[in-house]
Parts: sequence; structure tokens; C-alpha cells
Amino acid sequence: MSAVSTVDRPVGGATAAGGPVRRLASWLHRHGWVRLTALLSAPMAWLVVAYLGSLAVLLISSLWTVNSFTGQLVREPTLDNFRTIFAEPVYRNVAVRSVAVAVAVTIIDALIALPMAFFMAKVASPRVRAWLVIAILTPLWASYLVKAYSWRVMLANGGPVDWLLGGAGNGPGYGLTATILVLAYLWLPYMILPIYAGLDRLPNSLMEASADLGGRGGRTFSSIVLPMIVPSVIAGSIFTFSLSLGDYITVQIVGGKTQLIGNLVYANIGAANNLPFAAALATIPVFIMIGYLVAVRRSGALDEL
Repeated sequence: MSAVSTVDRPVGGATAAGGPVRRLASWLHRHGWVRLTALLSAPMAWLVVAYLGSLAVLLISSLWTVNSFTGQLVREPTLDNFRTIFAEPVYRNVAVRSVAVAVAVTIIDALIALPMAFFMAKVASPRVRAWLVIAILTPLWASYLVKAYSWRVMLANGGPVDWLLGGAGNGPGYGLTATILVLAYLWLPYMILPIYAGLDRLPNSLMEASADLGGRGGRTFSSIVLPMIVPSVIAGSIFTFSLSLGDYITVQIVGGKTQLIGNLVYANIGAANNLPFAAALATIPVFIMIGYLVAVRRSGALDEL
């Protein structure tokens, strides 16, 4: 009996150590909101400090100026940088050109991604579908600079693209067309994957019902498939539009004399050494994307991200 009682008796200090832990666990079990707060506190703190904090610093510094004589920062709030951006035609033109490039890239990617995603989701066998997904994701594993400089080689006079178009400088060369082409290539996977996910969730019974009612392929796609995947297309456009709007490396490599917002930001950080004006320029894509997200928030696109 004594041996049994010895085994049943808690080892010294176990009750004292386990008691508070068990009481804390029981209290946390009854208060789910405390568990959730503790779980999300670290990532939320990182989001507020690193992301929202950097945007706040960007906005604040855009209100500063640089003394043209001394080159020193003048930390007094003013809207002079924004007045210059909206008053000078060159900056307005660059902003409009940047938006136009982002829209063109988004449209091109959508036109290419729709048939590819439809084939992957509704036509290809599971094995072929898996290989196609791998093929689409593979370019994302390569370095951004490697892909951009590869396109620089292909687009050069005498390069593969120029040779396919007959040579003698018939290729696009370097400039706005090359910029749109390379950006469309770089961000295409970000358009294909959301559309593919949306088509994969689309019931085949809807298309079969359309066929039973006499609808042909084009009519089924325009009346059944396309309306159902509009949120997925918009979700993909959020990626392609935002990434194209703020890009500057591709423009530096294949853009020739083309200027976009990203180039102006880079120039004012480097040679011009005007950080407040660069910050003011950088806020333009931020405000444009905020407006775009607000405009599409009710379309269901944000649920597709």
C-alpha cells in the first residue's frame, strides 16, 4: 500500500509548478479573444511598425523640402512638392504614361491568361495540369534581373526578336513598347494563377447546362464563364497593375529614354538627392492603388487574393 501511495503522490513541486500553468490554460480556454490577441500581436505589430509605419514616414517626408542653396532638409510641412508635380507638365505626363503602361500590361496579361487558365482548369488532364502549373511558376524562381537582362539581349538590334521580324532593326528595340512587353512577361503568372483558381471552382455543370440549351462555346464563355470569373480577373489585375505602376528596373534596362514614375523616384534619390520630392512622387502610385482597391472592393476580388 505504501508503494502505491508513493506512486500516486505528486512528486515534490509538481503541483506548485503545474497549478498556475493549468489555471492559465483554463483561463485562456474560457477567453478566446485573449488567445487570438496574443497570437496576432506579433504579426500585427510588425505590420503596423514596418509597413504602415514606413508609409507614414513616406507621407511625412513628402511634406518636407530641400533648401536649394544649402542642400539641407527643411522639416516644415508644405505642399510645394505636390504643387510642382501637378503644375509641371513633364511630371503629369510621366504619371499618365505610368498609368497607361500599367493598364496596357494588365490588359495584355488578361488576354493571354484567360485562354491559358481555361485550358488548365477545364480541358487539360490532371497530369498535364500539374505540369502546366509548374511551367507557369518556374519563371518566378529565376532572378528578376536575369529575366530583364535576357529580354534586353533578345530585343537588341540583331537579337532573336529582331531576327524573327526580318532583321535590319525591325524589332521593338528599347523604348515604351519593349517596357510593356517585358513587364507583361514578368507579371503574367500573377494574372494566370488567380484566374485559374477561379475557373477551377467553377462547376462544370453550368457549362454543360449551357451546351444542353444550345449555347455554343463562345456564347457559353461570354455569358457563363466570364461573368463568374470577373472577381478573379480583377484580383490578378491588382497584382499586374500595382507591380507595373511602381516598376523602374525594367524601364532602366529596356526602356531607352522612357520615363515612368519609378525612374523619377530613383533619379531624385540618387543624382538629384532630393528625398522629399522623391517621396512625393512615390505617394502617387500609393494613392492610385488605394483608389483602385476602394473601387473594386465590392466586386469580390479581394476575396480571391
